[in-house]
Amino acid sequence: MPDSQGATSPAKDTASTITPHATAILTIILCVQLLDAIDITVMNMAVPNIQQDFSMSVTTLSWVLNGYTLAYGGLLLLGGRVGDIIGHRKGLMIGVTVFTLASLVGAVAQDSWMLLAARAIQGAGAAMTAPCALALIVTSFRTEKERTKAFGISVMAQGLGFAGGLIIGGMLTDLISWRSVLFINVPIGIVLLIATPRFIPESPGRRGKFDFGGALSATVGMGSIVYGFVHASEEGWSEPSTLAAFAVGVILLGTLVVISTRHSEPVLNLKLLINRNRGGGYLTFVCSGAALFGMFFFLTQFVQDVLDMRPLMAGFAFLPMAITMMIAPRWIAPPVIERFDAKTAMVTGLVLVFVSMVWLTQVSASTEYWSGILGPMALAGVGVGMLNPPLIGTILSSVKPTESGAASGVLQTMGMVGGSIGTAVLVTIFTSATDSPDPGLGAKEILADGIGAACIGGAGFALVGLLLVIGVIRTPKEAPAASEEAA
Repeated sequence: MPDSQGATSPAKDTASTITPHATAILTIILCVQLLDAIDITVMNMAVPNIQQDFSMSVTTLSWVLNGYTLAYGGLLLLGGRVGDIIGHRKGLMIGVTVFTLASLVGAVAQDSWMLLAARAIQGAGAAMTAPCALALIVTSFRTEKERTKAFGISVMAQGLGFAGGLIIGGMLTDLISWRSVLFINVPIGIVLLIATPRFIPESPGRRGKFDFGGALSATVGMGSIVYGFVHASEEGWSEPSTLAAFAVGVILLGTLVVISTRHSEPVLNLKLLINRNRGGGYLTFVCSGAALFGMFFFLTQFVQDVLDMRPLMAGFAFLPMAITMMIAPRWIAPPVIERFDAKTAMVTGLVLVFVSMVWLTQVSASTEYWSGILGPMALAGVGVGMLNPPLIGTILSSVKPTESGAASGVLQTMGMVGGSIGTAVLVTIFTSATDSPDPGLGAKEILADGIGAACIGGAGFALVGLLLVIGVIRTPKEAPAASEEAA
């Protein structure tokens, strides 16, 4: 039965019956997602050593992290559409190839510009693999129950990669060198390139015109918006370069909308946003990403600069969040969804994220890890583990297989933009709170007070996401399979 976009039932689509090697397919997808997630955070613990080797300024050094995020967020829409056109398996392999070669270049970089370029190209490769990986889950698992389980395991992998990047980065940097943090991606990438064609059947592409104007507008527009938020968190919202980035982004995204209404096969199908559940789900993803990325940004500083943890110990400090993010999608969310519905799981997850952020507003220089940081981390991990599987399933379950890459690209773009928004807004709150500190306060007291104030913003994002789920998203007791009509 067609959905509101005219989607055909995946049960009748050859792409939806790919399950001969379900475990191997999911393992490959999870490994790809682990690489993408790990490299968002893995360099955090390596930047002091990189700064010593290349004598970078603090501003230049920040682009070791931001270059990856900028390319990743800016190219996700394009990566999703390219995967739809050439086939998701082929798109995945191209992305892994680019990512692996960029990792090798970064590992042997002799100049700062070479490292920064490699990190940006890594982000471009990840922008290709990420939507193709989610699309392969949609097309490789037939029933809603199988897909929800696969999405849950996917969230587990992302949580492990998110915190695992800090642990791996700290361990490799301490024991070997920062170069090993990048080089380790190379053998993993080679194994994935060998295994993918062996176990994942070729997903059919589609003929048609490629929307070059829309692709350029989407890529540069999203890149400008992400750059604006990244730059705002570093230099301020009123800086001319920040305002110019936002202006260019808004103009180009407006151009994208115009092109999308006129092109027969646009890079962004606006119908993906009109559907109530998908539109509300995308906005919820922005809010949850803003809260979690902002929290993560400040907690990495708190455990190192206030609690005086070394890089490796700081990485292990985030392990409770990774563990709860792994446990919740597998053993907590499914019973809630089965007993109640997907919406109840989403609401519960956002409530837990909200509570964790409110808890963190109470941190101070005397806060200890075990009493004041461990609890909020664990709650946030459970919260995102309960939220994301049903949220992703709600967004992607009603799109046809030929649109799943584009829908996945929009989804992950929203997460990256949300992360950039959250970091920038929370940094602005932090800066305002620490702009005129009490002369009697030490550096640790000032930092802790600023982080507590910033977390008020994170709680606000979580609350907005909660209201969106309650007021906008509608799910029946059992979430509709992809073959049913979209709401």
